[in-house]
Amino acid sequence: MSQTQPAPPLEIARTTELGLQRHFIDGTFRESVAGGTFESLDPATNAVLVQAADGQAADVDLAVAAARRAFDEGPWPHMKADERAAVLRRIANGIRDRAAEFIEREVRDIGMPVKQMKGLAARAAKNFDYYADVFPELTGKSFQVGDEFVNYTIRKPVGVAGMIMPWNAPLMLSTWRIAPALAAGNTIVLKPAEWSPLTATLLAEVLHDAGVPEGVFNVVHGYGETAGAPLSKHPGVNLICFTGETTTGSTIIAAGAPTLKRSSVELGGKSPVVVFADADPEQAVDAALAQIFTLNGQRCTAGSRLLVQRPIYEQIVTAIAERAKNIRVGDPFDEATELGPLIRPEHHGRVLEYIQSARDEGARVLAGGEVPEGMDEGNWLQATVIADVTERSKVFQEEIFGPVLVAMPFDDEDEAVHLANATEYGLAAYVWTNDIQRAHRVAHRIDTGMCWINSQNVRDLRTPFGGVKASGIGREGGDYAFDFYCETEIVHVALGSHHIPKLGLGDQD
Repeated sequence: MSQTQPAPPLEIARTTELGLQRHFIDGTFRESVAGGTFESLDPATNAVLVQAADGQAADVDLAVAAARRAFDEGPWPHMKADERAAVLRRIANGIRDRAAEFIEREVRDIGMPVKQMKGLAARAAKNFDYYADVFPELTGKSFQVGDEFVNYTIRKPVGVAGMIMPWNAPLMLSTWRIAPALAAGNTIVLKPAEWSPLTATLLAEVLHDAGVPEGVFNVVHGYGETAGAPLSKHPGVNLICFTGETTTGSTIIAAGAPTLKRSSVELGGKSPVVVFADADPEQAVDAALAQIFTLNGQRCTAGSRLLVQRPIYEQIVTAIAERAKNIRVGDPFDEATELGPLIRPEHHGRVLEYIQSARDEGARVLAGGEVPEGMDEGNWLQATVIADVTERSKVFQEEIFGPVLVAMPFDDEDEAVHLANATEYGLAAYVWTNDIQRAHRVAHRIDTGMCWINSQNVRDLRTPFGGVKASGIGREGGDYAFDFYCETEIVHVALGSHHIPKLGLGDQD
């Protein structure tokens, strides 16, 4: 019997020539109407990496007009579900075929360690495969009313979706929303984050080559104030999707309110990792490290607050700190690198300010907290563990969005739940205990959109993703995505003659 041979390893090297990153509108790449550009920086050196077209309201108008025409007059919304699914599968294959290019671009763009980026590129392709399989099988509901009526629901595309995407994992997070939006028959205008323009341009090529009709998928580069804001309030946009910081999310929802846009916003997080004394300490330590120090700590679901029951508090935080000291910080193209540079110098400075605030409040910095020796160029930071913070500490309350773990002890279950809920956020939570009843109790009591028990963040694409409180509105993932990307229409069918009141007959019987 023959055995399947493993695929050869991807060869990733800094070889791609990066020209001007242009908009993609109505099936063609083009420069900005006003001709402006902006610089994107290499996080490892802060040298200029690439120039991108600086989108303004005029460019957004062109993109929305193209998406509007493609929706109102084009074939995409009216294609059979399995025909759209075939296009999505070609997109998935296109991403896999050009995976080395996507990986190289994103590593250069955001400093993601290459080993981690390979997994995210595979996930980007899987997003399209998943929704190619799911949407054709999506069914409505029927409601029989005796022998008089059968009522049934149908799903229809909504229209033009405006997508304002983040810089921390732009390829994977963008495709995660693009795939269900396209599967449902919508058209799209994507505004990538200005700090990470590279993969969006390549993705436009892949979608075009896969047979996505002109105008169905458009890309406008630019800043939030000059490209994101016009997209958020544009009357031709029906849906607005945003992943990013909470204050910006609130502004985007407000901008869309006058035109009654649907909003799906995945915002900030300050997710607790709750470790009870009966938990498996080795697994808890492994998971706590992975949950905060992968993706350079720049992830919305990062387990950034470590809450440990007092009898094992010192044991756990000491073990995590010792491991954190050994995390390899360096060239993101090196397969051995575990922690790359932060995205931009201004973000790097902000994270360092948070660490200093913890020192000023008397917390213990057990690991990291400094720029690694000899790495003054770029936005490098050691993996950082801070113990003995308080509930009122700035680093306990606010999203740092970097490789910084803060820790404090708790005494009992009630205190653990109180501390877990003691921030404005509620995106994710992680509970570690071998008491299965307590695990469920605590998971139910934490104010969160998602909770993992005895696990780090392992995603199941069938399940809903989203937060509560200041962490967002709406759910993506699985069939839940179609509650947003589809209109639900109810069709009432009379099966025979039924009583209808007769009006306007005067004195007639």
